Amino acid sequence: MTVTMELPDAFWFQEGPGVRNWQFTNTGIKLLNVGNITKNGGIDLSKTDRCLSNEEVRNKYTHFLLDAGDLVIASSGISFEEDGLLRTRGAFVEKSHLPLCMNTSTIRFKPKAGLSDLNYLKFWLDSGEFRNQITRLVTGSAQQNFGPSHLKSIHITLPPLEEQRRIARKLHKVDRLLSGRRYALALTDGFLPSAFRQFFGPQLKDGPFRAFGDLVKITGGGTPARDHPEFYQGRIPWLTSKDMKGDYIWDTEEHITEEAIQESATNLVSAGSILVVVKSKVLMHRLPVAVAKVPLCHGQDIKSIQCSEALQPEFARFVLKFHEKRLLNLARGANTEGLTLPMLEELPVPTVTHSEQERFAKLVAQHERLCAVQREALRQAEHLFASLLDRAFEG
Repeated sequence: MTVTMELPDAFWFQEGPGVRNWQFTNTGIKLLNVGNITKNGGIDLSKTDRCLSNEEVRNKYTHFLLDAGDLVIASSGISFEEDGLLRTRGAFVEKSHLPLCMNTSTIRFKPKAGLSDLNYLKFWLDSGEFRNQITRLVTGSAQQNFGPSHLKSIHITLPPLEEQRRIARKLHKVDRLLSGRRYALALTDGFLPSAFRQFFGPQLKDGPFRAFGDLVKITGGGTPARDHPEFYQGRIPWLTSKDMKGDYIWDTEEHITEEAIQESATNLVSAGSILVVVKSKVLMHRLPVAVAKVPLCHGQDIKSIQCSEALQPEFARFVLKFHEKRLLNLARGANTEGLTLPMLEELPVPTVTHSEQERFAKLVAQHERLCAVQREALRQAEHLFASLLDRAFEG
């Protein structure tokens, strides 16, 4: 019979100790940190080199040594999802991870014999039943984290043990499907940069080169006055760095009017323009570059690039991405985090025939169609998984 009980009655759990910085060593027994628990449900110990000495573990922390089969979760460094609820990350400890000691902000679970199953719990932590409860308990704190005191207030709907195992097996099948879809998409995403280097390797290395500024027109942007809210009630897409999340821009969060364009420094740029973020904290770690699929306007944190007949937009986009490391170093070296017009104009562009650029552009188009199919397959798998979670844990 399915029952609802307090989480401590269903599972044993323990929070890691508060290890101080001065205790860390480079050798000994590794510490499990929240960053080691990945979003895809695994443990990656290569992300840390923090250890405790064997002697200190033996004297103080033996009861925090993990066992193979333990379920560990992150209780800090978690964030709100699009549905407004918190989501943690969980993974199972494997024999190959040992010896391994818990650290602060990690919590491990063990089942209670004859009553509960850890595989069921791992999926339940993704359910609305848990996420609604933990969000209510944590909301209001400056940093989203929880501990045993929060978990003691959580209730779990627990079917008989065999039913828990049956539910976990079914969800595991769909979870594996999701992992496969994500892996396939990740492999596909890495194809084009590799193909670009393979196609144009000799030219990228030896030239001859032309300056980027000789082949393109670079346009700045502007922001319509915020004290005129009517400017932001139009249909013209207005792009900021927060919209630069993919390779192509079809729409934006905000839209402006024709009057807003006339009364500000922003300009309407044509579809096919290359868009590059030139001032944002994002330049600390990546260079957002995209192609406009519709006419749009943008703010001053972005520059738009219109190519001459000698340069295909897709080829130019990958030239910029090829120079990403160089541009990010320049941006970090400036007085303010940002790229200036000369930094872009002086980029070396290898001389490549129009037909070669066209051939690469066709490959990009084929690749995008394949990615669209894979993204839709992933979306459907995610929808199936969410539906099964709702059915499994609706009580």
